Amino acid sequence: MSGLRMSAKVLASTALLGGIAMVLGSLSSAPAQETAVLFRNVRIFDGKGSALSAPSNVLVRNGVIEKISTANIAPAGQVIDGGGRVLMPGLIDAHWHAMLVRPTPMAALTGDIGYNNLLAAAEATATLMRGFTTVRDMGGPSFGLKRAIDEDLVAGPRIYPSGAIITITSGHGDFRQLSDLPRTIGGMLSRMELVGGSMVADSPDEVRVRAREQLMQGASQVKLTAGGGVASPFSPLDVSTFTEPELRAAVEAADNWGTYVATHAYTPVAIQRSIAAGVRCIEHGHLMDEASAKLIAEKGIWLSTQPFLDPSAAAALGPAEQDKLRQVVAGTDRVYALAKKYKIKTAFGTDVLFSKALADRQGAMLAALTRWYTPAEALAMATSANAELLSLSGLRNPYPGKLGVVEEGALADLLLVDGNPLDNIALIEDPAKNFVVIMKGGRIYRNIVPR
Repeated sequence: MSGLRMSAKVLASTALLGGIAMVLGSLSSAPAQETAVLFRNVRIFDGKGSALSAPSNVLVRNGVIEKISTANIAPAGQVIDGGGRVLMPGLIDAHWHAMLVRPTPMAALTGDIGYNNLLAAAEATATLMRGFTTVRDMGGPSFGLKRAIDEDLVAGPRIYPSGAIITITSGHGDFRQLSDLPRTIGGMLSRMELVGGSMVADSPDEVRVRAREQLMQGASQVKLTAGGGVASPFSPLDVSTFTEPELRAAVEAADNWGTYVATHAYTPVAIQRSIAAGVRCIEHGHLMDEASAKLIAEKGIWLSTQPFLDPSAAAALGPAEQDKLRQVVAGTDRVYALAKKYKIKTAFGTDVLFSKALADRQGAMLAALTRWYTPAEALAMATSANAELLSLSGLRNPYPGKLGVVEEGALADLLLVDGNPLDNIALIEDPAKNFVVIMKGGRIYRNIVPR
């Protein structure tokens, strides 16, 4: 009977998501767009190079970049005069939590599900309006939100969902209180598990089940926490959580579905154990050592890390969590130095949690990469490099096609920038002013080009 009650709760939550999506669709669906859009007189940052193109024309048709030419292109559909502005790929955030940006930690766990979904929908629209046309969601119940966005019921970025974070008892992602212990194996799920935020798994068999459940729901990749984390109350940074056989069980499940596992891992032990188990992407890595960096490079593993520079970003959390964030921030310069030294395949993300104010600075976090990289390198990381990471999901890729570049045949996720971000990357910190056109899938969500 406990399983039936659990299933009823899950079904009720799913039905609620669908209802919310329908209501939001009637309120916020963008008007129908022309099937063809011609950008005239633009200079192109293609997402890979270090310089802009000559003045060019770009034709978008049915959501795809059909033609790019320095010669005139016959007008088709809507014509946008770029006036020499820069056309670039939409930005990609490789470590995002779409459902956990705006609620407080307590509200995320115990708050009203309907309200939390409305918050997430509002944040999704704000994310898109900041120029982030794609996000890789690294933990949370974002499947319903993704569906609402894909069905044009809500304006928002493409979402590559991981589903629930898979963790161990007391691991990062286990937000239960001591009063919730002891856990009964096979018993009732906790609140955090019922809402789909994270799932506790304490053996290879449990890991295998939880990984398969996320894949069943549409996960494009699977996320496990291989070590301690900042936000979880009973998870010291230095601890190693899953055993290698447990990690390997998730890798096997994902591999059977043609996709991959990413692990939250700060320390050398967590990183090296993950790689030994077959994990293909390390999230964070701020406390890594030289040997771990060399191993990542030698094995061709992705490093998805974040420019954590502000210790006050954990203001919504307790003193212990704030202290852990200070330790992570102290490792930020080192992780980027090692990534550059060993030419590690590096992705950009922000990992914003529980703060609309921090989310509003998403572009500023990207601009902060110029502490270690040129503007062109930073923008390439947030476009073509991140898109390469997304492609690891293989046939589980929810958006087949080429992202992160401006080239013929690529999906038309485009930003028209009033200024040259290769000269002044600070332009991306004020998207409301400087992103004069925002397009996703050939559909225009903002056009403030003077006429």
